[in-house]
Amino acid sequence: MQVADGAAIIAGDLILDNATRMLAEGEAAISAGATVFDLSGVDKMDSSALSLLLALRRSADAKPLKFVNVPESLTSLAVLYGIADLV
Repeated sequence: MQVADGAAIIAGDLILDNATRMLAEGEAAISAGATVFDLSGVDKMDSSALSLLLALRRSADAKPLKFVNVPESLTSLAVLYGIADLV
């Protein structure tokens, strides 16, 4: 995960196998000042991607986070779970 100008660019797969690593990288990005997470570089994903975004929101405490370029499949999953406003 790269951080530049307050944005973290997430690339690769967001799947269960690497969710713990991605969470640690995301928390480090928040600590470095990232408030925007760009998902344009995401390849494969599963439902753990949604869990990752929610965990990042919790890690940010009161800092507002914004997720951009969220894949449609992840948005659809968030709608299904009734949490589309968090993604």
